Amino acid sequence: MSSSRSRPQDGRMTLTTPTLQTARLRLRPFADTDADALFTMHSSAHVMRYWDSPRWEERARADRFLAVCRRIADEGTGARVAVDRASDGAFVGWCALSSWNPEYRSASLGYCLDEAMWGHGFATEAAHAMLRWAFDTLDLNRVQAETDTRNVASARVLEKVGFVREGTLREDCVVDGEVSDSWVFGLLRREWRPSATPIPSR
Repeated sequence: MSSSRSRPQDGRMTLTTPTLQTARLRLRPFADTDADALFTMHSSAHVMRYWDSPRWEERARADRFLAVCRRIADEGTGARVAVDRASDGAFVGWCALSSWNPEYRSASLGYCLDEAMWGHGFATEAAHAMLRWAFDTLDLNRVQAETDTRNVASARVLEKVGFVREGTLREDCVVDGEVSDSWVFGLLRREWRPSATPIPSR
């Protein structure tokens, strides 16, 4: 596992996008070669059914996504990583820590998996790895996550890694004219159980 924090000349703490290894997955910085897999995943209406934005219809969206990944890495304001299956290198999806606030010691967790990778526990494994890195590296006190109230599978993933459902944002999203509510989940440092799913280091 590799990760680091640094303090640039302006005094603002930044972080380096990590590479993490779990029993079955490898989480790593994105590369330009991930564009096709990203577009395939995000252009799926089923994958994006409960997302807070429409499915992608243009290949250029993948390039813009990767540009944002590079910007986040350059700014050191969060970390968005690709997730591969360790056994064969197949693209699983991505996981991200965003909205990092060093003063409040808080951040937000997000993830998206290719449909072919659903039902294998990969989302739980990737989220746990990202949380373990975040709590260890950034000394966070709180991580927040949100999901569409109809997305029961995603809510279950969050609960498996320790999140507590804290409330509902009513009519939080409007995507293609469809209004939906979101659940807000929170995980506090004192509730975090890093040993719940052992993650071997590389």
